[in-house]
Order: sequence, then C-alpha cells, then structure tokens
Amino acid sequence: MIDTEEQLARALEAVAGAADLKALDDVRVGWMGKKGHITDLMKSMGSLTAEERPVMGQKVNDLKRAVAASIEDRKTALADDALREKLLAETVDVTLAGTGQQSGGLHPVTQTIERITSLFGQLGFTVAEGPEIENDFYNFEALNIPAHHPARAMHDTFYFGDGKLLRTHTSSVQIRHMQNNGAPCRVLSPGRVYRCDSDQTHTPMFHQVEGLYIDKHVSFSDLMGHLEQFLKLFFDQGDMEVRFRPSYFPFTEPSTEVDVRAPGGKWVEVLGSGLVHPNVLRAVGVDPNEFQGYAFGLGVERLAMMRYGADDLRVFFENDVRFLSQFR
Repeated sequence: MIDTEEQLARALEAVAGAADLKALDDVRVGWMGKKGHITDLMKSMGSLTAEERPVMGQKVNDLKRAVAASIEDRKTALADDALREKLLAETVDVTLAGTGQQSGGLHPVTQTIERITSLFGQLGFTVAEGPEIENDFYNFEALNIPAHHPARAMHDTFYFGDGKLLRTHTSSVQIRHMQNNGAPCRVLSPGRVYRCDSDQTHTPMFHQVEGLYIDKHVSFSDLMGHLEQFLKLFFDQGDMEVRFRPSYFPFTEPSTEVDVRAPGGKWVEVLGSGLVHPNVLRAVGVDPNEFQGYAFGLGVERLAMMRYGADDLRVFFENDVRFLSQFR
C-alpha cells in the first residue's frame, strides 16, 4: 500500500513553497486536478484486494481533505500579503501640502444673516427658530390680521389644501416664542419665508430677520436708537443718514419704515418696524398694560445687495461660481 503520510508531507511542502497565487494554483492542479497525484492514487486502488480498498480509500480521502485545507489556508495568507503590499504601495502622506486646492466660503446671504445676528447679539438678542409650514393663527390671526382684514392682500400666500401655509414672515416665530416663554423677551428670528412673487428684486423664497423686544418701559426712542445704530454698524458707515417714515402694519402701532441714504443721494427703504400692537400681546397672554415693546423686520437679500453692490437679487440663487468666489 502507498504511504499517504509521505504524500501529505510532500504536498504540504509544495503548498508552503508557493510564493504567489499563481504558483499555488499550479500546486492545486498538480495534486488535485484530473491528472494530479491524488487522482492517480485513486485510480491505482483497483490493484488492491477487497480488504485493502476501504482502508486505502479512507486514507486517500483524508489526504485529499488535508491538502485542500492547506491550499485554502495558504491562499488566504497570500491574498492578505498581497493586499498589505498594495496598501503600503498606495499609502498617502496626509501631512503633505495639497496642490490646486481652493477653499470654499459662506454664501453671501449666510454671511449677511450672521452679521445681523452678531450685531443684535451685542444688544442681548438671542436667536429663535420655528417651522416654515405654519397655520393661520401664527401667521395671521395672532398678529392682528383676522380673516376679513385687508392687510392679507399684502401677502401673496402659498396655501396647502389642509389649511396650512408657507409662512410669509418670521413673525410667526415671535408669536410662538412669546406663547411659550412669555415676557420679557429679546429675540431674533431669521429664516426663509415665501410669497408668490418673482422679478429682479423679488423671489418666491427669500430670507428675513425679524426682531422682537418686549419688556417694561420699552419706548419708540429705544426702537429708533437701536435700529439707527445697527444700520450704521452693518454698513460700516458711522455718518450714514437714516430716516424714519410713518407707515402702517397691522401688528405694530405706531409703525414706521426705515430708509438709508444710498450713494448718489437716493433714499432706500431697508426695514419696517413699530411698537408691538396691544392685540398681539393679548393673543399670546401678555398683559399690554404691564409690558410694551418693539418689533422690526428686514429682508436679508436687500441688505446683502446693498452691502455687496449687487443689482439683481437672482445672482444669490444662480450658484455662479464666478460670483460666489468673491465671498470666500
């Protein structure tokens, strides 16, 4: 009978000597292929006696399983070595300086919002946020704009079929804040708002920052002083001319629009404001006999256009890299 232990030793030596996957596959074919050593052993069993065949068959099967397991282990080891060498060859030195890299930058609208919130933050204002999909109470009713009020015609509103709407201003955030926190309060509510309008100076979606200051003994002179100082700081013009014109808003009384004198002597409206109407305070459970305050609202894109010298609102939304790269 053939010594299968010797055959196994020879096979294991051949497997261990395979330097790569191709050499290992040659070993596999030489031992386990159709013309391999183990196949020849199985064919030679025909010359054995009936008693010897089962014993030899068992030994050959054990040999076959041992060689196959050895080949599989060696295959895994060689694959791991190949992957390790590949990773070492492709190693990138992350400490090297980059080439041709350009840094990004904040969008000019984002920069404008951050500048506004930073300046009012110096006056103690904190940022409050709220949902963009609103209901009629927060967007209109609580702001002294009932269903029959003609001021609703001032807002071309996007309505949903279930009675919800896209907020037309961030004043709704102020209502929610007072309803949840009461008075006193000093908050800014920046965010996206929506109206059915689109031209060179209007888009269906734009950004507003609205401010609310409620406390005891807040006066109109506080409003004027804070807004005038803000505008001079925002435009970096300490001698900027600012004027307040009487106006009408249903949620403030008295109300005023604020203009600044632009280069060339033209007056440009930049925001609306006024003392908070008592009905607005009552709608959120604040006693107007104890607390008073002011509110204002400004369009972020309008201030950004003036600050950066843009003459078309749409450049802020076209994502032209040539325009945006100026603000890195």
